[in-house]
Amino acid sequence: MDFLIKRGDRREPIERVLRGSDGNPVDLTGASVRFIMKTLEGVVKVDAGATIVGTPSAGRVRYSWGATDTDTAGPFRAEFEVTFGDGTKQTFPNKDFIAVLVVEDLG
Repeated sequence: MDFLIKRGDRREPIERVLRGSDGNPVDLTGASVRFIMKTLEGVVKVDAGATIVGTPSAGRVRYSWGATDTDTAGPFRAEFEVTFGDGTKQTFPNKDFIAVLVVEDLG
């Protein structure tokens, strides 16, 4: 599992450095980023804007959870979709998904 969070929790954002196929951080200057998370069956749970953190050339992005993003326990697949200034898109990670697990809580 790449990211674990308990149901209803929102305090800890999901943050990643986006890397190209060469392993280097992707320059996000002039880009916009979305965070997309779906159930294993393909039902969209999150499709929302993410934030570029720090210097855009460092490739670091963050998504801060919304009110209902973690209200359902279960496994999810997620990715960051970047739209560059020239209109082209690229999705990260390049060859797989971010595995997110929302775990049942006791409350």
